[in-house]
Order: sequence, then structure tokens, then C-alpha cells
Amino acid sequence: MASISTLTQASEQELATLAAPLYQLEQTIQYQRLDNGLQLRLLPLKNKQSVALASQFGVGSRNEAVGQTGYAHLFEHMLFKGSQNAPGDSYSQTMSSLSGKFNASTFFDYTNYYLNVPSHALQLALWLEADRFIRPALTEQTVKNQQQTVLEEMATTIDNQPYIRPAMEFLLNQVKGSPYGHAVIGSKTDIEAATTESLTQFHQTFYRPDTLQLSIVGQVPPQTLTWVTAYFADWPMPNNKPQGFHPLEVNRQSVHHEIIDARGPWPALLLAWHTVGRSHQDAAAISLVESYLLQSRSSVLEKLSLTEPKQLLYYSLPLTMEHFGVMNLVMVPRANTSLDQLTEQITAIIDDLAAGGLTSEQLEQLKLRSLQQQLATLDNDISLATTLSATLEQDRLTPLSGPWERINAVTNDDIIRVTRQYIQPGVVRLDLLPPWYIRWSKALLEWLPTGWTDSLEEQAL
Repeated sequence: MASISTLTQASEQELATLAAPLYQLEQTIQYQRLDNGLQLRLLPLKNKQSVALASQFGVGSRNEAVGQTGYAHLFEHMLFKGSQNAPGDSYSQTMSSLSGKFNASTFFDYTNYYLNVPSHALQLALWLEADRFIRPALTEQTVKNQQQTVLEEMATTIDNQPYIRPAMEFLLNQVKGSPYGHAVIGSKTDIEAATTESLTQFHQTFYRPDTLQLSIVGQVPPQTLTWVTAYFADWPMPNNKPQGFHPLEVNRQSVHHEIIDARGPWPALLLAWHTVGRSHQDAAAISLVESYLLQSRSSVLEKLSLTEPKQLLYYSLPLTMEHFGVMNLVMVPRANTSLDQLTEQITAIIDDLAAGGLTSEQLEQLKLRSLQQQLATLDNDISLATTLSATLEQDRLTPLSGPWERINAVTNDDIIRVTRQYIQPGVVRLDLLPPWYIRWSKALLEWLPTGWTDSLEEQAL
């Protein structure tokens, strides 16, 4: 008992030492909030010649009204296609001429814009950012062009892929009627119906300074605050409060459904568990449970894959919104393994965790892995700026150390409790099935001896 205690204390000391850069770097962040509500974080770094800038708005697909699904994503595209003082493709051309890196992303809760440019170009970059955020040019031709771009993206990534559209709709239907009940990319009908007038109204409603977190990281010139104030301070804060949201109440009973896709090459299994959002008190423990079960190279599922592989491949990417979360897993079975057997395997490892939890060493290793992932963001200026701009309100003045301290505070009792409360009660299971003749062949292979199926598996696929 004493030796275990000593090992745990030593591990805790190691974690504290490794986490020190988070606290040290955090002490150098300069915090400002403009009168219009815009939050600014400046993080000067030594030995840099460039600067990264990330702007995150609190607007995503959850803000979209009925008939306007996909507007947040469509509007993200629009902001690269001209503003009052930089029409057309001026923004992209200017950034390219500076060898700048730039892009954006839209999610359920937010829209994020980020770029990296030489430090001497920061003033120009800030002027361009303010111009497109505050004064976008929404012409009929630009709207038409970006509608087509989004529809092509929808076709390529969703509709032309087997299983994707019906599987996505099935999962979204589990929270139908909530702000998270429709896809970020929206529907084809709503995208096609968008107009300059409706998109202008969307901008005026949701692009507001009091929902913007602006972070600047790298070689930050001393005049940066002056520039930000000059270009953003006159942006008026709307009189109404930002749209508010609340945590979802979800049914955690088991659900089983299947879809058949004539384009499907092989059966697959999708499993999903409703968890909690990023701001929830149990979010840190849930993230460690997900890592332990599914999402790291030393996860239980990965170890089983090395010794007793029942699947050809698997993929797990958690969805963590502000007020809702989903742990998910997609598995493609071996020729001699049924979807039921895959489900039973996953259920067994969840039940084991719920029954006994983790050893002290396992828990410390999970915390170490989480810390290493967070430390990795410090090595990339864009990742660091994006992380700062995604800060939760509870971490407003502790954007780096706050998330780590919640991870570090997780106990084995927390691991057992959240597994029993959120994961064990029920799974949303969706069987992804190919046409009948492939299903029939697969069923036959499941009855053949293992040696036979190993030799036939590659040919069947």
C-alpha cells in the first residue's frame, strides 16, 4: 500500500512539473475587454517573426432558425469573398501575397477564423479582419457562387458517400427539436433558398462584438492594442443580449436501428453515447473515460485490436459542444465477426470500467496523455491562438491552466460514477448494412472456420 502511495505522489509531482509551462505562459497573457464587449488576449512570444490571429464568434448551427439551416457555415464562406473596403477576392489575394496561412471552421457552437502572417503585416491583417467582420459585402453573385460551393461540399463529403447521410440524420434525430438537432452544413433546400437579405439579417443578428474572442499570439508589436481599438472599438454592441442556451436533457435508454445503403461495400456498426457538454462539471472525467476506452494508442479497444481483432478498423471522434456531448465509435467487422459480437465486446469493456474503475497508474497515465496533448498546442502559434479564442467563460482568466486543473482533479470515483451515469445506461446503436447479396455473403463467412475466413476476407472486400 505504501509503495502505491509513493508512486502516486511521484506521478503527481511529475504532472505538476510538466504542467508548469501552462502556468508560466498564462502569466504573460494580456487581457483586455473593449467597451463593446469584445474580449482580447495578447500573448507575446520571443524569437518569433510572425503572428497568429484567431477570432471566434459565438455563432454556429445551434443559432439557426427553422428554414435557415447551414447559414452559419455558408456565412463563413461569404466572409472570404469581399468586404466594403476589400471587395471580391482581395482578402485571399492579400494574404497569399504575404505568404499568410488562413482558414476558418464552423461548428454547432461557434465559428472560428484564423490566420498567420509576418508580424509587420499585423496592422493590415487587423484592418482586413475588422472590415470583413463588421462590413461584409453580400452581393447576389457572391451568394450564388458560395451556395454552389457549399452544395458541392455537401455532395462530396456526405451525399456521395455510403451510409453518411442517413446515419447523420438518425443521430441528429436523437436530439430532434433541440438547437443541436440539425447538421452544421444544413439542408440543400435551406442553402438554395438563402438570399442576400436573409444572410444580411443573420450577420446583423449574430456577428456582434460581445460574442467575439480575439487572440493574437507571436511577435506582437507594442502598438497592437491601439490597432485593435482603432478598428474594432466603434463596432456597436447590440441592445439585446446574446442568444442563450441550456444543457440538453437526453434519454439514455438503448436504441437500436438499421439502415440499408445500396452503395455500401461491407457492414459497419455505429455506436453513440450521450455525454455532457464542455462546460459541464463532469466533462473532464468523461474525456478521460473516452480516451481510456476508445481514443488513444493505449486504449482498451486498441489493445484488443492487437491481440483479438474483431474489427478490420475503427474510428472514434468525440463531439463536444458547449451543452451537449457524444462519445461515438464506428467499427468495420472482420469477416467472421457479427455486429452483435462487436457490440457485446464494447459493452463488456464499459461494464468492466464501471465495475472497477482504473488503477492509480492508469489514471495518472491518462492525465499525462491529456496534458501532453494540451502542451502540444503551445508549439503551434495558430493552435495556441485558436485555443485561447475558444476559452469557456469559467476559464476567462485561466484559459490554459483551468482546463488542465479540471483534468488533474478527476478521481477514480469520478471515472466509475460518470461511466455508470452517462455511458453504461444505454447506447444508440445503428447497423450500417450493404445490399442483400453482400449481407448474405457476410453471414455465410461468419459460419465458416476462422482459417477459411482469413483467406477469403481480402477477396470479399
